[in-house]
Amino acid sequence: MDGTEMVIAAAAAFVGTHFLLSHPLRAPIVKAIGANGFMGVYALVAFATLGWLAHAYKIAPASVPLWAVGEGIWGPVTLVMLVASILLMGSLLGNPALPGPPTATAPASARGVFSITRHPMMWAFALWGLCHIAVYPIAANIVVAVAIIVLALVGAALQDRKKEALQPALWRDWEGKTSYWPFVAIAQRRAAFGGFRPHDIAGGVVIWLAATWAHLPIAGVAAGVWHWIYR
Repeated sequence: MDGTEMVIAAAAAFVGTHFLLSHPLRAPIVKAIGANGFMGVYALVAFATLGWLAHAYKIAPASVPLWAVGEGIWGPVTLVMLVASILLMGSLLGNPALPGPPTATAPASARGVFSITRHPMMWAFALWGLCHIAVYPIAANIVVAVAIIVLALVGAALQDRKKEALQPALWRDWEGKTSYWPFVAIAQRRAAFGGFRPHDIAGGVVIWLAATWAHLPIAGVAAGVWHWIYR
């Protein structure tokens, strides 16, 4: 098994075990060992497969890039990553999809990042994956990024199905105000663009600047606005 094949195997294990444990295997494992036992198994498997994926990626040789990465790519990717950062920060408060005690009702209206999509966190991860494919188009990186995209977007769709079963009234109400695909609810006039909270924008900018700056000491490549500052 060469380096790229190892990355593919590790990515398949990471994504596959997540879906299996989150959906078909969750109920029987909880029944057998309880909710706390299930969380222990889930965490152990997640850390093990993620560690394998990180190790496989680290030792995989860099293949020839599939395309040249110039300023025409860096500019749009930098802006998309800012959007992803705002989606991520905005998803942390007022998100009925996050784990926690069930709420009785859905938010009265979809505002801020939720007017764009009811899964802002998942779309933030998917945009991250697309951006990293765009600026680093080698085989191992594409495999990891595609794994994150699949985990995020398929996971979001499966989350809708689970929520519909567990909280049908609440989730159907929330689905009526929002959309899985970005901007569809706005286009259909079920949501109005706007209503972003201060922490959505300010927090998004801070995490965008910090995360893109961290590329230089961690990966040796300046990303985001730092790509032009440190060139």
